Amino acid sequence: MDIGFIFKIAAIGIIIAVLNTLLIRAGREDQAMLTTLAGVVVVLMMIIPKISDLFSSVRSLFDL
Repeated sequence: MDIGFIFKIAAIGIIIAVLNTLLIRAGREDQAMLTTLAGVVVVLMMIIPKISDLFSSVRSLFDL
């Protein structure tokens, strides 16, 4: 796994945390929750292909 990939996920997490804090302090809790949910979805969309590659590698390693 590339270290840049981990930094991308960390950057998304930091940005979402800051946006969440700002929105909560502005009294927009619903939008803060939706922003957090969107961040989780974006990170999951980035991680799912990597998990698929991992399972393919394990499957080919054990000849399953």
